[in-house]
Amino acid sequence: MNQRRRKKLSHRLFGAILVGDTVRVKAVLRAGADPERGDSEGATPLYTASVNGQSEIARLLLAAGAFPDTESSGTGSEGTPMCAAACWGHTETVRELLAHGADPNLREDQGAGWSPLDWASNGPHPETADLLIAAGAAPATGGTT
Repeated sequence: MNQRRRKKLSHRLFGAILVGDTVRVKAVLRAGADPERGDSEGATPLYTASVNGQSEIARLLLAAGAFPDTESSGTGSEGTPMCAAACWGHTETVRELLAHGADPNLREDQGAGWSPLDWASNGPHPETADLLIAAGAAPATGGTT
């Protein structure tokens, strides 16, 4: 597949994610869109779905090969999908990420930032925090929260 087609499919995938169109996401993935290809700012499709609480779209992306712990970059879109979902209390998205092997202890900013549990606890999103703890997330020990 040539670069122009990959870019076009990626653009269509992000458009479908942003409006929550599960049917279009499925179609674009079937057409060959890369579930790991970031947008022009560096946000991954999975990060975008996670920050918006789109658990079904997150599931589709993960099933298509998106890595659950890939960190996004770019202004306003930096961090891991798990931190993004936990920050906003998107418990079903957190559940989906965990089911696909996301690390509940992975800190963003290449390990120097907050963990998903830090984000959920400071939200405050107790249901999300409880889910993370049940999945093995360790409470902060150094005052990062």
